[in-house]
Amino acid sequence: MTYTTELLTGEREFAGLAADWGRLHGRCAAATPFQSHAWLHSWWLSYGRRGRLRTLVVREDGELVAAAPLMLVRRPLPALVPLGGAISDYGDVLLDDERGEDAVAALTEGLAACARTALVDLREVRPGGAAERVYDRWRGPRRRVPDSLCLELPAVPMDDLVARLPSTKAQQRVRAKQRKLSALGVERHAVGPDEVDKALRRLLELHRLQWQGRKVTSEHLRERFYEHLVRSVGPMVRSGDAVVTEFRLDDDVVAVDLTLLSRRLAGGYLYGAHPCLRERKADVAVMLLDACTRQASGTLSLLRGNEPYKHHWKPEPVVNQRLLLARRRTAPLLAATVCDVAARRRGKQIVRKWRERGGGGP
Repeated sequence: MTYTTELLTGEREFAGLAADWGRLHGRCAAATPFQSHAWLHSWWLSYGRRGRLRTLVVREDGELVAAAPLMLVRRPLPALVPLGGAISDYGDVLLDDERGEDAVAALTEGLAACARTALVDLREVRPGGAAERVYDRWRGPRRRVPDSLCLELPAVPMDDLVARLPSTKAQQRVRAKQRKLSALGVERHAVGPDEVDKALRRLLELHRLQWQGRKVTSEHLRERFYEHLVRSVGPMVRSGDAVVTEFRLDDDVVAVDLTLLSRRLAGGYLYGAHPCLRERKADVAVMLLDACTRQASGTLSLLRGNEPYKHHWKPEPVVNQRLLLARRRTAPLLAATVCDVAARRRGKQIVRKWRERGGGGP
């Protein structure tokens, strides 16, 4: 088989990969929605920096069989990091499942060439991700360190999730909340591709409203984030990689949910809910989870974060990986990064113990 490897640095070249990338994404079972072309290209338009794009592609007789969507950062150290940044819960490369180890070897060799002057820093790789195959073949210095915690549930009907709850009382409480939602008359409506723009604007308006007066992720309130969602989610709805759901009460849209989908994973990415739902004793978490279970297959990810409300459903904790790959000349960059990770982890432990001892204030 003839494999050719190319490093793309131009935005037009990356934009032109949409069709080929979509076929490769569909043939990579480990891929998450955050590796779709629509998501990554839109992210680049909102957050990328000119001259930093580094997308490595491998073709067999012209067909795209592997890809590593990366960008170059220079601080704190020169590194190649996944496109998608902080607003993406998973990072990974793409590998065609129908190809053998030769395609993995070609992508690995291409990344090794890139690693002559920069550390390859693959953040937020879900266990079982395609990047693990590259890591296993890597000949130079390498390290695997923990990254963010995600919580996961099996993608089963809502009744089966309720049955997982640890006590009969807990199960009865959830069923009572479901009956309350039915009695209120909350209706679900799947938004079509042509309605996505308006629905996402409403989602972010409701998101701002529900968090008014409390700490909120500031990026979710910025116009560049909204523009990214509109550009990416419309095509993803068309291709089946996303579902936008409106919840209506008395003909008013009182909540909007965005769920991202792939072959093995679904994740509730962002939602907005009007405070009137809580005032009327409607449990928003139950409402959203019920809607998400209707879309999911394989795994239902609650995505990054260890918030207490997620633990009510007895999810499985799954720690993402950070895969660090270097050459001999860039090994000092790897060592410095590993030391930084250890220092940050130690700092968090010290702060947590301090707070547990009452040092966190009244």
